[in-house]
Amino acid sequence: MGNSTTRTTQFSVLDRSRTREGHPEAAALRDTVALARRVEELGYHRFWVSEHHSVPGVAGSAPTVLAAAVAAATSRIRVGTGGVMLPNHRPLVVAEQFGVLESLFPGRIDMGLGRSVGFTGGIRRALGTDKDATEDFGDRLAELLGYFTGEQTAHPQVHARPAEGLRIPAFVLATGAGARIAAAAGLALVIGDVRGRQRMLDAIDGYRQDFRPSPLWERPYVVVSGTVAMADTEAAARRLLLPEARALAHSRTHGVFPPLRPAEDGPAATAGMSDRERGFYEDALRGHVHGTEEQVADALGTLIDRSGADEVLVTTSTYDRAALTESYQRLARIAGLTAPDRRV
Repeated sequence: MGNSTTRTTQFSVLDRSRTREGHPEAAALRDTVALARRVEELGYHRFWVSEHHSVPGVAGSAPTVLAAAVAAATSRIRVGTGGVMLPNHRPLVVAEQFGVLESLFPGRIDMGLGRSVGFTGGIRRALGTDKDATEDFGDRLAELLGYFTGEQTAHPQVHARPAEGLRIPAFVLATGAGARIAAAAGLALVIGDVRGRQRMLDAIDGYRQDFRPSPLWERPYVVVSGTVAMADTEAAARRLLLPEARALAHSRTHGVFPPLRPAEDGPAATAGMSDRERGFYEDALRGHVHGTEEQVADALGTLIDRSGADEVLVTTSTYDRAALTESYQRLARIAGLTAPDRRV
């Protein structure tokens, strides 16, 4: 199953280490490592982890540390970050961290970089940053890349050890402005359609038109990210989306992104919600790829054909980890994935 486009496209996984109601935060990190082992067995190309600070719903606050644990627990799959939020860190330290990762796990490390800042003013102050910190992302990115080539000029005579001389694929997690920065720097682009499919396609077109080849990427490379949920029936697949949608609606109305709760169907799913929260909940359920294997194969084929994506990064979260793993198994089947040690 799966059309020829789907079967010639790379598929990868980003796990956000979502915490679950009734489970300790540490369990979310162990779940992430366990999932990495499983998706490696299934033949996925990359496994990435995320960065969030002071968020009850996410345990992954230190992506390079977690990436090290994932890389140590696996042997073939590429491991990286989706992403390290550069406004929160000094470029020298980021270069050093990735230099250590690449030195320990040569040829398997990806450097995914983002522009986001803390969720609240208090978090931003604790991180020593502010809302405007995204404005110098291009300069920070150039400094970071310069540490790997030994050509950075922001701090003369400063060298990142053991990063200098290493070649680590770099990706920019972006929408509009970030896509332009990725093009100018000659880096790969990771983009989702959270603001609408057409806006995503327009940003991809602009990225390809403006792309300047670099030592890391000779040509544009586009990774489309998003939620993919699969089950025996369309209704069962939609059920996988409910816990994340509820958490997102809660965050939009209460200012706190909570742990995931078990899925509830029918009126129970929105019990106690205000009209405003219910609106956010319904919005959060739209735009995802979900359904049976046949339905998802068709939807992904359309997405890949329209975007020309080189790779799909799946970012699904749900309370039921067994159902999530099964969803990834189904996706591996329709994508024709094989374990890396059996690839030709």
